[in-house]
Amino acid sequence: MRLLLINPNTTRDLTDRLVASAVRVLPSDVELLTATASTGFSYISSRAEAQIAAVGVLEVLAEQTRSIDAAIIAAFGDPGLHAARELFDLPVTGMSEAAMIMSLSLGERFAFVTFSPRLGPWYAEQVARAGLSARFAGIFTPEEMFGSIASVAEDLRSPLLRVCLRAASEADVVILAGAPIAGLAADIAGEVPAILIDPIQAAVLQAVALCRLAPKGADSGSFARPPGKDSTGLPDALASWIARRP
Repeated sequence: MRLLLINPNTTRDLTDRLVASAVRVLPSDVELLTATASTGFSYISSRAEAQIAAVGVLEVLAEQTRSIDAAIIAAFGDPGLHAARELFDLPVTGMSEAAMIMSLSLGERFAFVTFSPRLGPWYAEQVARAGLSARFAGIFTPEEMFGSIASVAEDLRSPLLRVCLRAASEADVVILAGAPIAGLAADIAGEVPAILIDPIQAAVLQAVALCRLAPKGADSGSFARPPGKDSTGLPDALASWIARRP
């Protein structure tokens, strides 16, 4: 099985961080491939940025869909997730959706801990879209500011640990939200009285399971692939895929 991890952020160090966490749960018979956005933002932190990044996600999938079995959108707000499921006949998972789904089997209420309050409104919308607001205990962030996006987990380890302890008083499961803090859950798990979820690991495991359960992904009903349509100005691979040209 060939699994593609797409980092919609342009920071390659984040791709490396995501991979380091993902391989901890990767089955031995799964090959992990990666793609890092070539245009866009060093990290995505708003609805507008997510919409722009989603086009890049779809472009990567159009270029590689014939050579992979499943894909992960490795940004916590899942930019382009539902569009990707509609366009491509293979399982596509997202970090926030996968982490929330996994949390439902591990506790009654879940919370997000992330590194910047700016991410809160966008992340909260993922909960509402999934219909899980009744199980959601909220979003918790440190007051301290981060420096380099590549070293957030190290620079804010202590503040994020304190925030996790606060979140654990409200939730059974704490989701460490955001690609820059991938891997932190395993580092601090023994210090927090709640179950911690690393979203990239949840997305990997869900992608593998879906590939074995439904290898064509969401290919019927409302996610049936639309009829071909010509477009103007889109990247060649994506335009050809949408038009259903060979």
